[in-house]
Amino acid sequence: MNDAADPVTYRLTDDVAVVTIDDGKANALSHAVLERLEESFDRAQDEARALLVIGRPGKFSAGFDLSVMTAGPEQARGLLGRGALLGLRLFEFPIPVVLGVTGHALAMGGILLCCADVRIAAAGPFKLGLNEVRIGMPVPRFAVEVCRSRLTPPAFTQAMHLATIYDPEGAREAGFVDEVVDADQVVDRAAEVATELAASLHAAPFRITRANCRGATARLLRESLDTDLSEFDVAT
Repeated sequence: MNDAADPVTYRLTDDVAVVTIDDGKANALSHAVLERLEESFDRAQDEARALLVIGRPGKFSAGFDLSVMTAGPEQARGLLGRGALLGLRLFEFPIPVVLGVTGHALAMGGILLCCADVRIAAAGPFKLGLNEVRIGMPVPRFAVEVCRSRLTPPAFTQAMHLATIYDPEGAREAGFVDEVVDADQVVDRAAEVATELAASLHAAPFRITRANCRGATARLLRESLDTDLSEFDVAT
């Protein structure tokens, strides 16, 4: 377990930037966590050929810090906007992004799954998905469009409109994750995938192809983010 005062750690191993999120709790995305992730992604973009993001045992991320999201509309919009920009950054990151989904991944945690290239999930009694409508919040447009690109059509309706929550195998069938392995194998398997991608993919062609595939979409979503946030409110 990491010190909760430093919930995000970074290391570079074999051209793979390994970013671990561990706040000792639910891995909620607070401003402090997002700031450390932003710094880590800056380093990864400069130093690495692949990015690997790993959660803590049993919890990848429970989403945004609810103490901020329920403090008022402005506080919620501020955190949501920062998280949206982080997710869009992953969505068009110029090197491959692999996630070690070590457990629960809900709300923004579930959205991040759809921003990455390869998602290796832990088998077990874990919940994955977007529970926004069940906790009184709308799903913002940036999340809708990012998730639309990864989820199967039936799962997209279930996940967005009905806030369906999946176990790991169900999440794989829906498109939230790509592989499900034993919990004690997640980190090693995710590292194996990230190392292979770092070694086998040509950096410049990957970067150009990423921009060709996702750059226009990400740009439009950033441009519409102010409108997206202005419509966001905690529903009753």
